[in-house]
Amino acid sequence: MNPGPNATAAVQDKGHEANVAAASPPPPSPSKRLDLYRWLIKKLLPDAAMPIRVVLWNGDEVATAPGEPIATVRVRDRNTFLRMLLKPDLEFGEAYSDGRLVVEGDFPQFLEVFFRAPQPPAAVKLMQRCIGVLSSRPHVNSLGKARDNIWHHYDIGNDFYRLWLDEQMVYTCAYFPTPTASLEEAQVAKMEHVCRKLWLKPGETVVEAGCGWGSLARHMAKYHGVKVRAYNLSHEQIAYARERARAEGLDHLVEYVEADYRTITGQYDHRLGGLIRRCLRPTGRGLIHSIGRNQESATNPWLEKRIFPGAYMPCLREMMRIFEPWEFSVLDVENLRLHYAKTLEHWLARFERSVDTVRAMFDERFVRMWRMYLCCSMAGFTSGSIQLFQVTFAPGRSNDIPWTRDHIYAKAAAVGHGPHHNGFRNGVVTGHGAL
Repeated sequence: MNPGPNATAAVQDKGHEANVAAASPPPPSPSKRLDLYRWLIKKLLPDAAMPIRVVLWNGDEVATAPGEPIATVRVRDRNTFLRMLLKPDLEFGEAYSDGRLVVEGDFPQFLEVFFRAPQPPAAVKLMQRCIGVLSSRPHVNSLGKARDNIWHHYDIGNDFYRLWLDEQMVYTCAYFPTPTASLEEAQVAKMEHVCRKLWLKPGETVVEAGCGWGSLARHMAKYHGVKVRAYNLSHEQIAYARERARAEGLDHLVEYVEADYRTITGQYDHRLGGLIRRCLRPTGRGLIHSIGRNQESATNPWLEKRIFPGAYMPCLREMMRIFEPWEFSVLDVENLRLHYAKTLEHWLARFERSVDTVRAMFDERFVRMWRMYLCCSMAGFTSGSIQLFQVTFAPGRSNDIPWTRDHIYAKAAAVGHGPHHNGFRNGVVTGHGAL
């Protein structure tokens, strides 16, 4: 009986598989395979007092240290595991967002252990760097590109952000007078903290670059009697800010401009320092509020790809390039790193309480992606991988500057009345928004 062409092909394939199997070396024993996985996993995770359990696709388990694990990481397939070994900074976030990797337990604490890991061996680091160079692309933050980047993150809908931000929609680091302060209290305290640093006085004018939903501008106008012109590229945020200013009767003091901060003087300028110099009067004062790092470093590729395209976190040395060419004097530097970690703790809790609504608005992948972002950011601040700098400055020849820091911390200057000092005639506030 003729088996037919399909049957013949099947027999031939079987024979080919048998020949390949005969020529291939036998697979490693389970113990050797587990030893290999354990060695590879320890290239990604450090030995630590806080143990982590990794469960692989075939059921093999590896623990980084003895004891009850703070988290269990389940890797769904071999390809995901290998990709994370080669490009952990990108592929971990991609795998988690896709559901190819699951973390059970304290996710932020697990990520903090990951961030505190020592640098990988030189050979592994070189391989990862080469792969990163080959797969990366240059980013030019032109005016058009900046608008696209803003749309990617901020214009996904005010309803989404309203689910987990505070009542005033402040999307940046709060300032907690006490660890038990509410998020609403801490965000008001942060805005007042900035106003006091700037030594605001009724009748002065302020330019704000990157105003979010406009809360700081309204606070300055309402409680310190200044006029504010605030710039932002996000159409959604500007529309919200304008409507809220009208509702609060502040639109005669606050002007929200839908434009890149680099167009403040009507000219394109890559140099923030030069722009500030043109805006700041001889007796003026400025403050830059920015996420940063202790050392110069590239932005995490997953964060840049999925959450904040075009983002960069400067170290203080890089920030000084804003001031030095234009002879600005740095008056004060404060690091609010732990305040941002606390802020993210509140945001994450509110996000998780609203997760079903978020899933209905978008999808499960969006939920996992934003959970990853919030948890990674929180762990970045608690581990010291990222910082939050506030730098106050003034023209180098100005003597109209505070004698002490009493104007910042004096309890007599309650919110709603503002500090009454001989201040500057014009202020500049710049910031990079949230993470």
